[in-house]
Amino acid sequence: MYAIVEIAGQQFKVEKDQKVFVHRLQTEEGKKVSFDNVLLLSDGGKVTVGAPAIDGAQVSAKVLNHLKGDKVIVFKKKRRKGYRKKNGHRQYLTEIQIEGIAASGVKKAAAKKAAPKTEAPKTEEKAESNDLSSKTVSELKALAKERGISGYTSLKKAELIEVLSK
Repeated sequence: MYAIVEIAGQQFKVEKDQKVFVHRLQTEEGKKVSFDNVLLLSDGGKVTVGAPAIDGAQVSAKVLNHLKGDKVIVFKKKRRKGYRKKNGHRQYLTEIQIEGIAASGVKKAAAKKAAPKTEAPKTEEKAESNDLSSKTVSELKALAKERGISGYTSLKKAELIEVLSK
């Protein structure tokens, strides 16, 4: 039995008791982790493909240790220009051991939902100022004319909003 599972943004083909190096996970060494994003399951000749993931399927693993990968040398050069750059890089990795693959019957971990924001009741002035800022200059001038405000023709939009909101 094997599964294709997405771990830390990459897809891996995993089997039971297999050791895998993945991008660094934020779990302590010795702790167990489970991955719900199982994309494909194969049990003998029976293959199940998810759309995009299989509901109820889960891969459980144990974090063995955190380490750094091999050094990678990045060397850039442009010939006849005198341009050379040498750079090095070591990727942070986590070694995990797959402990089991559950095909079904596992509930997915519910994503934490943010508490709905309670809005304070808006006063009419704030609502009116928002309405005024969404209007065009010609609409604001017409509104100023209706209210009997003098000298509105030479005012800019921000000045019109300020005068009308008083």
